[in-house]
Amino acid sequence: MMFFTTSTLAGLAFFAIGGQTGSLNIWHIFMFGFVFQFTSVLTNQIIFYLYDHFNGEHSKFFSIDAIWDFSITFLVFPYALAIYIAESYIGYSALILLGIPFFIMSAIMKMYNSSEKINYDLKKAGEIGHQLAARLSQDEVLDQFVMQVATLFKVDYAYVVDYRDNQLQMLRMYENEEFQQLTVPPMSYNAGVGGKVILNNRPIIYDKKSQWKDIVTGHIPIDSESIMAAPIARNNKTEGVLILASRNKYAFASHQLQILDILSTYFAVSLEKAGYVQRAIEISERCGLTKLYNYRYLDNALAKCMIKVNAGELETLSLVMMDIDRFKGINDQYGHQSGNDILIQLARLIEEEVGEEGTVARYGGEEFVVLMPNYGKDLALLFAETLRKRIEKHDFQIQNDLDDARETLNINITLSIGVSTAPDDSDDGMALIRNADRALYIGAKQAGRNKVAAYAK
Repeated sequence: MMFFTTSTLAGLAFFAIGGQTGSLNIWHIFMFGFVFQFTSVLTNQIIFYLYDHFNGEHSKFFSIDAIWDFSITFLVFPYALAIYIAESYIGYSALILLGIPFFIMSAIMKMYNSSEKINYDLKKAGEIGHQLAARLSQDEVLDQFVMQVATLFKVDYAYVVDYRDNQLQMLRMYENEEFQQLTVPPMSYNAGVGGKVILNNRPIIYDKKSQWKDIVTGHIPIDSESIMAAPIARNNKTEGVLILASRNKYAFASHQLQILDILSTYFAVSLEKAGYVQRAIEISERCGLTKLYNYRYLDNALAKCMIKVNAGELETLSLVMMDIDRFKGINDQYGHQSGNDILIQLARLIEEEVGEEGTVARYGGEEFVVLMPNYGKDLALLFAETLRKRIEKHDFQIQNDLDDARETLNINITLSIGVSTAPDDSDDGMALIRNADRALYIGAKQAGRNKVAAYAK
């Protein structure tokens, strides 16, 4: 119907301006032929535009597809005129002499263009693989992978879905070049486009909405048309799905599935490597018993904070040092494992009290330190006093390892706490620690324990 309509209207326009069939006048051939071809392409685009409009789809009249149609028409037009003139003089053999080479060259150019596109995508995939390998955290790998893939395939929406415990859990939502909050609830492993990939364990491409609209997706926007999805596998085990969606129809080529498979492999390997790196860092930066940061991490964090204080990026920095009162007596009376149980429970309580306001570290033995950026001395003292009161009233549950019955006991402990603040007390990190330590032992321990003291010059 479209071909009939465009041909009819183009023919009417041809005759309306005085066009004649069989003419060999070069000027007539060029002018009337141009009007015929222009009317045909223009009518075709109008029909497409009206079709999308009546179906509720918001499309532009001068889209990239329309521009390509007009461009190709003008490029082919001189060749069409040559065929017409040659056919008029030497007959239908002209169609063979000129038509066959034309179609052969067209096929060669198409194959060349496709090869160039594949080479470009392969090169970009290699670059993305190197960038992923350079990331040291799993969150960085995830974010980098999603952004790079969305850019490479020029998609409007990109999603990474985790497959675990027979459920699909959204890990990343990237829409219109921005990460979105994860508001999609977990779905059954066989639901939606992701579920179809999991069940078949192979990638899929949908060229238009009519091919997938009946599949329950749960998250793919309504204005999407093309979809490409591929499994993310590691050690021959599918662990997730990558879903890409575009507002354009026929947005993806078949070779891109292979590119996506390569990228998914890069992603899985980089994610696994980042996990190993993170665990290695945690081992080197964390206390094995309490899982708090250790002295090495504290030293680096303190140095960075002091640089910011001296540069004016932080107004104040308070260091809170605390020590368990008479901890040796607990170890002697109940055993060292009971003492370790107290250290672990105390670490969780301090973390809970500090929240996101500071960094908690085990300084050594029964001593703990909290770094609190932008906390003045008064605010740090208030925090320390609140913590001291909470610990004083808290029941710590232990097992008496020195008793054969190993009965469970509830015991109470107290803390002595010292506070020092930069830049008021010092502009050097180690001096800040010494000042807090001095406040702890002189102002709190020697004053009777279970107290909070601030360093004073």
